[in-house]
Amino acid sequence: MLRALLGKSALFVFLLVVLLGQALAQDWIRTGTNRGAPVRLAVPDFKAATTEPQTAPLNTTFNQTLWNDLDNSGIFEMVAKSFYPLQNPGSPNEVKLDAWGNPPPNASMLAFGNLGVTNGKLAVQGWLFDAKNTASPQVLGKQYQEAATNDNARLIAHRFADEIIFRLGGGIPGIAESRIFYISSRNGHKEVWVMDYDGAGQQQLTHLNSIALSPRISPDNSRVAFSGLSNDSWQILMYSMDLGRLVSFQRFPGGNYSPAWSSDGTKLAFSSSMRSGDPEIFTVDATGANPKRLTSFKGSDVSPVWNPKTNGQIAWVSGRNGLPQIFLMDADGSNVQQITSEGYAVSPSWSPNGLLLTFAWRRHYGPGAPGGQDIYIMNIATHEFVQLTHDAGVNDFPSWSPDGRHIVFQSTRTGSEQIWTMLADGTHQQQLTRDGKNSMPNWSVK
Repeated sequence: MLRALLGKSALFVFLLVVLLGQALAQDWIRTGTNRGAPVRLAVPDFKAATTEPQTAPLNTTFNQTLWNDLDNSGIFEMVAKSFYPLQNPGSPNEVKLDAWGNPPPNASMLAFGNLGVTNGKLAVQGWLFDAKNTASPQVLGKQYQEAATNDNARLIAHRFADEIIFRLGGGIPGIAESRIFYISSRNGHKEVWVMDYDGAGQQQLTHLNSIALSPRISPDNSRVAFSGLSNDSWQILMYSMDLGRLVSFQRFPGGNYSPAWSSDGTKLAFSSSMRSGDPEIFTVDATGANPKRLTSFKGSDVSPVWNPKTNGQIAWVSGRNGLPQIFLMDADGSNVQQITSEGYAVSPSWSPNGLLLTFAWRRHYGPGAPGGQDIYIMNIATHEFVQLTHDAGVNDFPSWSPDGRHIVFQSTRTGSEQIWTMLADGTHQQQLTRDGKNSMPNWSVK
């Protein structure tokens, strides 16, 4: 996806597109996301291999999940099922390549297989064929077996989808098994919740019966750092995914907010008023030891995020010059640069390749000012930017997917704060949450 920026040719494409204007800039992002023309992929429903009662509902779950994962990936043109031949293949000897590789399907690739349940075990066989290569069509063949549950039907579909995405998406791992951590007030208090990347499996993690904000999952998925109101003070709290409960973490004076992990998991950055009464950016070891103050300026400094590629830079939000703006500094606090200079800019998030920032920006701020608060992407090297959402409610707290092809964010476009996702070019926007108010999403690294 946007990782194509790592190549000189892709960087040239970016610079050329910037000269052609914002509309073409969005085409550049789409091209980067899809690594060229999208692969035309046909995915017929997997054939039922057994007649046990569980087979049909699990097959339905599997087929829906697999299709959605591949459709959401940003690299495929999914062939509509109305174009498919009447007979779905369940094994390689049932495939008639001419029927799939020629019109009306005209598929480049074909994913197919079978699913069955025997003695409480769910077994799935899946294949990926090159529909244009009659001599040697098989690209991938996989077998899976798990206990026969709905969750495992989804899990197997996620795994098979990720295999296909990895093979056809330039060797970048898929995100179907990743998760999104967020804040929800649906049970009366703002607590940390988690869900699958597609919005399924929403579950509550913390039970503070207070207020939790800004959850950030560690790179190894073992701990969630967040800001919580504890004993009348705002502290950085730590939830263990392994133990299923809060674990001890260093307490600091003053108010402590917006933690962020370095990509190697050895440090946290956060905002704290522990020394001056004015929120500043600090870093600590993963245990909370060795606090180091990075900023020292009148005006709030909040929302730090590490460059995940190098851990050598931190982007953050500062109000030192008036309205909040995005700033950048080296990880030791030196070489401070202001990235935005107009309007109201908050909630920065780095792309996985460390070359781009996404953030929320109200470019025109004040009574009667045109436009709303939208999500933007900025190239750090050139400061050129692209607007991804367009005046649909208040949009905030963007967070990148681990493959760099997607962004999750918070939006009020349906009347209340909810979690949405989109491709990194701003297309394919989908709502993930609907119950209560849901905000501050953070996408797991894997």
